[in-house]
Amino acid sequence: MSIATVSSPSKLHQIKTLISVASSVNHLKQIHASLIHHDHHHDTYLVNLLLKRTLFFRENHYSSLLFSHTQFPNIFLYNTLINGFVNNNLFRETLDLFLSVRKHGLSLYGFTFPFVLKACIRSQNLTLGIELHPLVVKCGFNGDAGAMTSLLSLYSGSGRVDDARKMFDEMPERTIVSWTAFFSGCIASGKHGDAIGLFKKMVESGVRPDSYSVVRVLSACVQVGDLDSAEWIANLVEETEMQKNSYVNTTLVNLYAKRGKMEKARSVFDSMGEKDIVTWSTMIQGYASNSLPKEGVELFHRMMREDLKPDQYSIVGFLSSCASLGALDLGEWGSNLIDRDEFLTNLVMGNALIDMYAKCGDMARGFQVFKDMKEKDRVIMNTAITGLAKNGHVKMSFAVFGQTEKLGISPDGYTFLGLLCGCVHAGLIQDGLRIFNSISSVYSLKRTVEHYGCMVDLWGRAGQLSDAYRLICDMPMKPNAIIWGALLTGCRLVKETRLAERVLKELIALEPWNAGNYVQLSNIYSVNGRWDEAAEVREEMNKKGMKKLPGWSWIELEGTVHEFLADDKSHPLSDKIYAKLEDLGNEMRLMGFVPTTECVMFDVEEEEKETVLGYHSEKLAVALGLISTGHGEVIRVVKNLRVCGDCHEVMKLISKITRREIVVRDNNRFHCFTNGTCSCNDYW
Repeated sequence: MSIATVSSPSKLHQIKTLISVASSVNHLKQIHASLIHHDHHHDTYLVNLLLKRTLFFRENHYSSLLFSHTQFPNIFLYNTLINGFVNNNLFRETLDLFLSVRKHGLSLYGFTFPFVLKACIRSQNLTLGIELHPLVVKCGFNGDAGAMTSLLSLYSGSGRVDDARKMFDEMPERTIVSWTAFFSGCIASGKHGDAIGLFKKMVESGVRPDSYSVVRVLSACVQVGDLDSAEWIANLVEETEMQKNSYVNTTLVNLYAKRGKMEKARSVFDSMGEKDIVTWSTMIQGYASNSLPKEGVELFHRMMREDLKPDQYSIVGFLSSCASLGALDLGEWGSNLIDRDEFLTNLVMGNALIDMYAKCGDMARGFQVFKDMKEKDRVIMNTAITGLAKNGHVKMSFAVFGQTEKLGISPDGYTFLGLLCGCVHAGLIQDGLRIFNSISSVYSLKRTVEHYGCMVDLWGRAGQLSDAYRLICDMPMKPNAIIWGALLTGCRLVKETRLAERVLKELIALEPWNAGNYVQLSNIYSVNGRWDEAAEVREEMNKKGMKKLPGWSWIELEGTVHEFLADDKSHPLSDKIYAKLEDLGNEMRLMGFVPTTECVMFDVEEEEKETVLGYHSEKLAVALGLISTGHGEVIRVVKNLRVCGDCHEVMKLISKITRREIVVRDNNRFHCFTNGTCSCNDYW
């Protein structure tokens, strides 16, 4: 269409339509050229329409040129450009433009201030924003809801909650927008409790919350762990149509997951009609972080059946679950769903993959991922150090620590915890002592109770119980269950029953709910022939309804995780499993093997009765692996408790008889059995 004149309303409407339906910047440039050709390019109304449309396409440079070539820009053009710059995240340019308005002495409008104040907040120029407050009042906009709400956000978001409250109290009318601005600002400045309290007052005053305000306040509840307030808000949500809002429900799922209420999280999750990848990821990560890895894996598979592509968070949750289960093949399958380069350029994903390999006993591949990472931070370094240490590669973990320093990455407490863990597993007393001392003397870090626990464990395993006990007495903090548990391990290894009795009494005082401590104390009394005292401990357990944590073992085969208890006959292949163990038992007896029964009465976490000594859970899992996999395949088993001495000897013999590599991860470390030996060198 030719633009000859815009004097008639119909022509004006046609031009307006052309600008509004323009599908590209080139189309807008053609319209602009036509306006220039017909000398209409200084018409502020038409320029304003073009300006809005070019800003919509985020052509900020062209928008600036268009504005600058206007002879007499009015306040409406300034406001359009200010609004567009804010929406396009050009906050500093917004502030420069506002100062130009002031320089040219143009009259301001109330809707100018909200955009400028937003730019002050987003660009962290809070001083300028606060200086604008008197100008807002001077210009007569102290009654303007938009301007005052923006000032409210600025004051509360900068931590000046008292000033924000004063302004809020003076507002003639408080809308849902002003309430939300106030408590959102409190959240931004870390005052989550104030935000929750304001939300409650808002509801009590009769203002109906919207989904945005609910999501914001629920996020505050997540931060401070205020489950009671969250439950109250959840009930409020159920009374309204907001229960159909996916953002609200996803926030509720996240809240319940963070507080360990996975049944409630799943109830909300299942009630949702449509779920996006964020909701699925939140639920999968919730299962992983709450020690429910099987549920996390199952939900991930269900998500894949829904044809949803996994994102960073769902794959991290899935890999974490695989790590807990020791499910190497599953983890490898999951990692192949995403391009490997994404792992190597994303620190969170890369860390999850390294951790999965480490906890599944394949540190060689984990270390390769570590080396290939395009960038490394402290978390990645700590994961590699700890993974190497727990897999028996202690010297290599020291080398990674040296690389950490060369990269200029400062170590933290977790770094030294990983190094000390390696020293414990390898029995490196002098190295451990050097590292322990350097935490404070060289790196000026505060030693934690976990660091002391490692040193007590190190001394205790070496049989130097007096040194371990002396260290406990010299600790700057009160010893907890970690410390006494470490000393108990040393007592177990050297069969020091008198000190073990004292330690267990300390543990029972600290953990009266832990049945394992009572069982061990009863066992010690039995070993020493103190039958009446043993019976008293058992009686006390019965009165309290306490039961010892059962020993579980599991093995992954072709993507399925198989679980076993001691003397378990529930598996479909039980007959073959027990037959295999019987055959292996006969061969071991011919080799002169005699079951190590003393551990039944003394060990910390083993199944107790001698009648099931030959059918501990890890033996059943290994037997299933032997009958279900081909020769040469590595058998990987995970156990939730410590491997007993008898099982440890049996695994060494089985590895020799079958010529198979057997990797067992217990709750303390990895044991790699090959040709009759273990990677721990019988030191665990």
